[in-house]
Amino acid sequence: MALLFCALLSIAPACYHMEIEILGNVQSFKQQGGLLTIKTIEAEAKVYVYSPTIIRVNISKKHSKPDSSYAVIRNADAHLEFTESADAIEINTTAIKLRIQKSPLRFNFFTADGKPISQDDNRFGTNWQGGRVVTYRKLYADEKFIGLGEKAGNLDRRGTSYVNWNTDAVDYNNKSDPLYKTFPFFIGLHSGLTYGLFLDNTHKSYFDFGATTDDEMSWFGADGGDMNYYFFGAQGVAKIIEDYTWLTGRMEMPPLWSLGYQQCRWSYMSAKEVLKIAKTFRKKKIPADVMYCDIDYMEGFKIFTWNKKTFSDPQAMMNELKKMGFHLVTIVDPGIKIEEGYKQYDEGVANDYFAKYPDGENYTGYVWPGRCHFPDFFRDDVREWWGAAFTALTDVGVDGFWNDMNEPAAWGQNIPWMVKFADKYMPEVRNAYGMQMARATYGGTRKLLNNKRPFVLTRAAYAGTQRYSAVWTGDNTGTDEHMLLGQRLVNSLGITGMAFTGVDIGGFSANPTPELMVRWNSLGIYTPMFRNHAIKGSKMREPWEWGDANEQIIKKDIEQRYKLLPYIYSAFYQSTQTGLPISRTLAIGFPFDEKVYFERFQNQFMFGDALLVAPVESDKLTTDVYLPKGNWYQLSTGEKLKGGKIVKVASPLTDLPVFVKAGAIIPIQSITQSTAAKGDGILQLHIWNGKEATDFLYYEDDGSSYDYEQGAYYKRTIRFDPKKKSVTLSAVEGMFFSRFDKLSIVWHGFERGANDKVVDFVKEEMAVRFV
Repeated sequence: MALLFCALLSIAPACYHMEIEILGNVQSFKQQGGLLTIKTIEAEAKVYVYSPTIIRVNISKKHSKPDSSYAVIRNADAHLEFTESADAIEINTTAIKLRIQKSPLRFNFFTADGKPISQDDNRFGTNWQGGRVVTYRKLYADEKFIGLGEKAGNLDRRGTSYVNWNTDAVDYNNKSDPLYKTFPFFIGLHSGLTYGLFLDNTHKSYFDFGATTDDEMSWFGADGGDMNYYFFGAQGVAKIIEDYTWLTGRMEMPPLWSLGYQQCRWSYMSAKEVLKIAKTFRKKKIPADVMYCDIDYMEGFKIFTWNKKTFSDPQAMMNELKKMGFHLVTIVDPGIKIEEGYKQYDEGVANDYFAKYPDGENYTGYVWPGRCHFPDFFRDDVREWWGAAFTALTDVGVDGFWNDMNEPAAWGQNIPWMVKFADKYMPEVRNAYGMQMARATYGGTRKLLNNKRPFVLTRAAYAGTQRYSAVWTGDNTGTDEHMLLGQRLVNSLGITGMAFTGVDIGGFSANPTPELMVRWNSLGIYTPMFRNHAIKGSKMREPWEWGDANEQIIKKDIEQRYKLLPYIYSAFYQSTQTGLPISRTLAIGFPFDEKVYFERFQNQFMFGDALLVAPVESDKLTTDVYLPKGNWYQLSTGEKLKGGKIVKVASPLTDLPVFVKAGAIIPIQSITQSTAAKGDGILQLHIWNGKEATDFLYYEDDGSSYDYEQGAYYKRTIRFDPKKKSVTLSAVEGMFFSRFDKLSIVWHGFERGANDKVVDFVKEEMAVRFV
């Protein structure tokens, strides 16, 4: 069915015709195992059931290409059941009812008991506008939308529209779009119900949440490819995230050192300067684990090289860093300098590893080294070659790898659309290029590091990147607005599977005020990746550069990060098992509490299960905080506060507002100067009084190897029961011996009679009671 739309253009009297092809009516359908195929005159739709809560719909004019995905790692269930009536086909699982309307073909999702969750707009449904495919959905009066990963704007996406086209978005702001990454996954909430939708299409894509349709419809689509989406029908935001990360994969345990404080700059200009900074951390007893080398460590910006003058002996530098307990992360960009005699260039040309024009000529673009070719990371052999090249870094002891400029960025931004990668052209794969570079980096360095975990960081990404890499939010700015926006970006990335996320503390560009630097650093405690980074030419950003008084505040906050590492590491383990992020928008735990979406409270988040953090501008010494339903304690004062209301709290630079959920169990260690330091062997278990019994899953392993995959971990459930007045530790699971041998119980919010106790942490089971 084709409709002709005619619009009068103000700039010319001519009539502009655009043919809109509508999906049409069902002509036939058939089932083959776990696949239901439906045909109309215009197209073919395929429906798959992946689990009781996940159904995939793929609509195409031609299903000619092999079914593949960069993001999805699961296969559809082999079983599918449906019933047919005169006007519909119904697929029923224990959680979802998909009613497929025959005339015209429409896909409408309901709960198992018949409540509408998400439905096609009956007029337009799915249609094509040239090569672009779009689906229009009914918009519910109270519907909210969260997700899409790294997108500026408000927590609730309602009334806004977005484009996915990975971009080197230097100097972005709160209204910029697109940014560096593509995560075409969102969660809808209305009528007390939740659903999720993932558009698995790497072309330039679009999401409009009622911004342009008079609040009648939402719509999403892409410039090419299929209308290929996964619908998630679980009830509860956390359950949808769990399903989405089951489908697209979850992060593995990171190296423990990458959770410590990280110091970076564009650039530390020599090995001497890198070592000077590291030694100053140790001299001043400010905990830190990571130093970075930005682009100036290379010879003429050529990747996999070292500057012969300023980094003449990288092995010696690494030996000194290791003695001080530091790890090094080095930047690696995708552009390969065109220079005969340069190993990577010669090998790439000889083996035909680079992206090409249609006539077979290697594409050339300008980046830091000058004229460059770009590896075709969509090929297995190219990824293997790239990964093996990291010996230039790993052989001297580097174990952190920072992938930058991989949108891919060339001066002028957009690589010509006719440039070809494997069997695909640039418009189809641009959004996945950074992901495939991170995949190649991860795969290669994991092999080279001989059972040690690499730390991989990438600027550009696509859905599923959490399997390979951490991410950060690119080139931000040293302003309060960016500090708050950065936290929203971190929280939103968490919704889309990226649990290991960070921002440039202090802002990459511009110069933050001392007050902002102090405030942002205090927020960094509760950011999964805690990295200080700055642009060349800006003020030095190390903790001691802000005056003695501010240095002491920053030091105290970094120490707090190290004390919390047992809690944080356990939260990362939780993420590997469930997909739940470490930094969680309040919409995850309180999805139908209207106040969590208010602009004044939308930056608040949970850090793990127990801590609520309220970001505050650097010039505000008091602030309003919204505490959701339940009881809370202010972390710094111990004051008990009733939730479900707004409270005004002091927010001096020495005390970022942080609140502990009643019943919380928080393991804390003594201050150490690095994650490798042993400490005093005492694990402090802080118990915050509450009315309900609570559990905490404590997790520990060696923090560096993959031995945990073979059972070398230490795991036990800690339970607090206020009625029995007891704390119980389950038997230990796993074959790893804890680095702690004593457990100190610290009570908060209890009446007299609850005393601190020190007990043996090595025993298989134990119960600690108070009177």
